[in-house]
Amino acid sequence: MKLHDLRPNEGAKKKRKRLGRGNAAGQGRYGGRGIKGQGSRGGKPKSAAFEGGTLPLVRRLPFKRGFNNIFRIEHQEVRLDRLAAVIAAGEVTPAIMAEHGLIRDAFVPVVILGNGESISKKFTVKAHRVTSGARAKIEAAGGSVEIIPLRIKGIRATFRKHKKEELAKIYGES
Repeated sequence: MKLHDLRPNEGAKKKRKRLGRGNAAGQGRYGGRGIKGQGSRGGKPKSAAFEGGTLPLVRRLPFKRGFNNIFRIEHQEVRLDRLAAVIAAGEVTPAIMAEHGLIRDAFVPVVILGNGESISKKFTVKAHRVTSGARAKIEAAGGSVEIIPLRIKGIRATFRKHKKEELAKIYGES
């Protein structure tokens, strides 16, 4: 075997596409670039970050500052000292909190915050979230905490988009 006998493997070498060599060649006239416009012209190739002449995202970002998280679930906050001042001891649900004016809407998730001194009333609190400080104060007073699970998650959990009837079906009469 000599150097002139060497051949590349079958299919390893592919002929380049010869553009603009007549319609019979399959890439004649405009050579697959279309008739007019930026893509039809020769010269500097467009980079991956090029956005057609618009101010690129990388240059727009300093003006944008942050983003909106579409998966965020907003909770209504209820302070424990306010809860103890308004409601007598017993079971506390989002519906009862809404009746007493502690929250605006019984169907939007509720978080109990442990603000204020320790409480003396015995509560059975049902909420979607309870801080560790609030849980410790409730349990120290002899009460208990029950977490209501969020049954809808992800982008569907933006509660503003749901009607009260739909939320009542999902959560029942809580």
